[in-house]
Amino acid sequence: MTDKYDAIVVGGGHNGLICSALLAKAGKSVLLLEANGQVGGAAVTREFADGFTVSACAHLLYQLQPSVRKDLKLKPKLAADDMATIALAEDGNHVRIEGPSVDGVSAEDAKSYREFHKRMARFAKLLNTFLNKTPPRLGTKNFEDLAALARLGFDVRRLGRHNMQEFLRLIGMNIHDEVTERFENPLLKGAVCLDAVLGTHLGPRSPNTIMTYLYRLAGDFGRIASPSGGMGSVSEELAHIAREAGVTIRTGMPVKRIIVDNGRVVGVETSGGDRFDSYTVVSNADPKSTLLDLVGARHMEARFTHRVHHLRSRGNAAKLHLALDGLPDIAELSKRDFAARLVIAPDEHYVERAFNPAKYGESSPEPVVELTFPSVSDDTLAPAGKHVMSAVVQYAPYGRKGGWTDAARAEFEAATIRVIERYAPDIAKRITASELLTPLDIEEQFHITGGHWHHGELTLDQFFFVRPVCGAAQYRMPVDGLYLCGAGAHPGGGVSGAAGRNAARAILKREKTA
Repeated sequence: MTDKYDAIVVGGGHNGLICSALLAKAGKSVLLLEANGQVGGAAVTREFADGFTVSACAHLLYQLQPSVRKDLKLKPKLAADDMATIALAEDGNHVRIEGPSVDGVSAEDAKSYREFHKRMARFAKLLNTFLNKTPPRLGTKNFEDLAALARLGFDVRRLGRHNMQEFLRLIGMNIHDEVTERFENPLLKGAVCLDAVLGTHLGPRSPNTIMTYLYRLAGDFGRIASPSGGMGSVSEELAHIAREAGVTIRTGMPVKRIIVDNGRVVGVETSGGDRFDSYTVVSNADPKSTLLDLVGARHMEARFTHRVHHLRSRGNAAKLHLALDGLPDIAELSKRDFAARLVIAPDEHYVERAFNPAKYGESSPEPVVELTFPSVSDDTLAPAGKHVMSAVVQYAPYGRKGGWTDAARAEFEAATIRVIERYAPDIAKRITASELLTPLDIEEQFHITGGHWHHGELTLDQFFFVRPVCGAAQYRMPVDGLYLCGAGAHPGGGVSGAAGRNAARAILKREKTA
């Protein structure tokens, strides 16, 4: 005997939780199945050393869509809000960025950055309207798609002729040319470049990096926060909202296959042999896992599976966690400053040089680093007097030559520590425990093909109309009743919730018109 539901959601990442909650709020009976022992996907909090707790993968909240907060009445408790970004300098002459303001640079650079931020915020606001809508299909005579395309064109035209031309000119360009044209200070240029490439297989000179910079701003205009209790607290709040709406959440139940009969989904089967029936299955897993592994190529047209197979989804960012017996010494940095987001990206050329080895399957000997010390703002994450460091480190290619052997891991961790030591000379002697997660570990622990937190590279040929691939941009897959709601669907990754919300709206709209 099997249980039957109106919808089954595969995967309890934040998008799956959001999608399931919205479906349940619309009166649907929903089952959510999560492979791991806790919900949240890559947005979880866990202990990595005795008494030391950390946000395991995603560690900052800066893209959560206001529409998601509103629809679910989501109010994350924050340990730190509106965090500054401090670009570290070896001599202590750091550059501090807070919203449109920047300190530690010339008056001319400060003025240029205000103008740059204002313009980018305007373009990000336009991009944000696209992120919260189902993309229209191209090459169709369907009235709704044509109307959506017309609205899209109208939204762009509302920028005004000059800004419209600038937006269309910039969207495919690289961030390197933009920062070298506008700024003199190398730390400012490096910090902006880092923001454009973080989590991607791109360097500052790569096309599309202005788009990825705008994407970062499009959630909450770049406003950065650190949740109390780590990112897992946001996921747990979403799980609570989903359960209150009536969603049945079952953890520790990996899905083995999505069952297809006569071209339509009819349910799922778990690794433990349990079967659950539904004519609507929504996958929070990445497109490759969903379509090639859980569904199987035999149920789809060959050209479509070929596109999915060639989806670029190899991660390039590692996560380093350190348990520290105290805060390290960084020149001219007060304890309060450790509550900010710290970045190591001395200039735009350094960031590009860090990327160069990754082109050939090698990790960076001198990586770029995004550092946080969340225990400064939230003392529940570490024992009294001790601290946690959480860092995103690039570049660490998923397909590293020779593989991620123990020696390769130790080499990359040591390289990262050496880079940090230039700014915090005593960091090594403060370390009591460490954990390095390569993209391979991220794949294994969070079930993300390639260990890429966007579930697919965020570039123009894998964005909006064609995300994840042509023929699958509207959340509905070419198997009747199957939908995507994760980061591999439009608009992409980051803890934004837009993909989960959009997918739920698309499902409900289709059922209403069916």
